[in-house]
Amino acid sequence: MDDISAAKILINSLDLTSLNTTDDDNSIKTLCQKAFTPYGNTASVCIYPQFIHYAKTILPKDFKIATVINFPTGDPNIQLMQKEISAAIKFGADELDVVLPYRSLLDGNISFCQEYLIEARKTSSNKTLKIIIESGELKKIELIKLATKLCIDANADFVKTSTGKTDISATPEAANAILETIAQSNKNVGFKASGGIKTFEDAKKYLTLCQSIMGANWVNLSHFRLGASSVLTNLLNKIKQGY
Repeated sequence: MDDISAAKILINSLDLTSLNTTDDDNSIKTLCQKAFTPYGNTASVCIYPQFIHYAKTILPKDFKIATVINFPTGDPNIQLMQKEISAAIKFGADELDVVLPYRSLLDGNISFCQEYLIEARKTSSNKTLKIIIESGELKKIELIKLATKLCIDANADFVKTSTGKTDISATPEAANAILETIAQSNKNVGFKASGGIKTFEDAKKYLTLCQSIMGANWVNLSHFRLGASSVLTNLLNKIKQGY
């Protein structure tokens, strides 16, 4: 695949993200405006729940808004997670990126993680559910694969690498482990890489990896997403340079 084609796919796969403590209406407005490009629109915008209502006044009705739950700390509190999901849905969220209590998994409390994921799925109802496993904190490939399997078994729509708020975010090694686990499951589950994706080359690695493991036809909005903010400018520049 040539770079221009790849860049266009990556733009369309992008959950354009702003999850900063300094976010305000102005920064959210700017983010929403950037989601529409001459080469296609991003898959969604991903913002904190308190900005969903404002974003909906700017965006077309059919444009997807994602938000984060139990973010970024991944606390082991099922009731709080349920409360946050219910509130986000009332605000108008279409997609929910929920942080797995990954420290519980590190402590070996698998049954709690299973219960947490089952309740996240129930509370999310028919909304798109992406589970953030925080692969950079799990570190070990076997734990990344276990977390992915738990997400698949709970009928999550996507397994997402990272919050982007830890020292290690998405890596090709973690992505490979997640994708291999999805492939072996034969379940209809997608993959989202997030955190540290700043250049066209960064982003293309994940596109190439998905195509290699899952097949070229697998890459679509139901299966492949990138969570990033600054990479959009680099993707647009790559296309402009190619013409």
